[in-house]
Amino acid sequence: MKLDDMLLMAYVDGELSPLERQEIEKEIAASPETAERVALFSASRLPYGDAFADQKLPPVPESLTNKIDALARAHAAPATASDDRSANDAHIEHDAQMPPSAPVRSRVRVAPAWLAVAFVAGAFCVGLATHFAPGLDPASGGGAFATASNGPSPWIRAVVDYQKLYSRETVAFSTVSSDESAQTVAQIRQDDQLSLRVPDLSAAGLTFKRVTRLRFQGKPLVQIEYLPPEGPPVALCVMKDRRPDQAVAASQVADMNVVTWRQDELHYALVGANNKSIDLMSLGKQISGQGVDQLFGKVGSASTTHGTIS
Repeated sequence: MKLDDMLLMAYVDGELSPLERQEIEKEIAASPETAERVALFSASRLPYGDAFADQKLPPVPESLTNKIDALARAHAAPATASDDRSANDAHIEHDAQMPPSAPVRSRVRVAPAWLAVAFVAGAFCVGLATHFAPGLDPASGGGAFATASNGPSPWIRAVVDYQKLYSRETVAFSTVSSDESAQTVAQIRQDDQLSLRVPDLSAAGLTFKRVTRLRFQGKPLVQIEYLPPEGPPVALCVMKDRRPDQAVAASQVADMNVVTWRQDELHYALVGANNKSIDLMSLGKQISGQGVDQLFGKVGSASTTHGTIS
């Protein structure tokens, strides 16, 4: 039995026969690498069933289901050397130390058939993967912050695609306790050496939902998710960047609104879909000017004390 990611996710989702599960469990017991992959897939499950239990979605046409099955089979087929583009894929991964309770599926490059069906049925919008031109090598000096001549940095393109994975329902139904979030923030500050501030944006109508430790090209990446009164969620993403500070600027990347700035050796990206009730530019200026309160204590403190979450 070939244990690829599709098969391991089917195991996590309970879609395999008892015999197939026994074979995989033997491999898990014998291979720490396989056990780690299974743990990551288990940690990244979103509560789709709860989120859409009351939704009346249109039926998926049989022809479309057949096409998705064909795409899934093609994905599972071995790739030839000429088709191997992994060196140029931009993708986000969960941090290896992320606790099992983390609620987000972060394997952006792998999309099982049920994910595609959910997309077509209107469950959520998904950006699977972004391919970049050769030469964006993290060892070349530019790394994750190298900017292509025709667009933003690769990490910003990646977080935009990643944010498309989220719908309002999946974020609203996510249950991450404030204690878990405070612990995650403390780990980011201590282990990743990232002076993270988690802004309280409740005055702007945005409710804090969770903070997630991710990685991009081996570098720490933080995603802070907020939910507005209406419409899809908004994310504030943060990476280290030792380049000089840069003023707040707005742009559009892959139909998403993005506000970016650099400050105190951190690079920020505020990402959200079109929403007339949310002024991302104004929010970015407030955050960069420290005009909003912080959640989860002050930077530099190991305390898990946190502010009120509305």
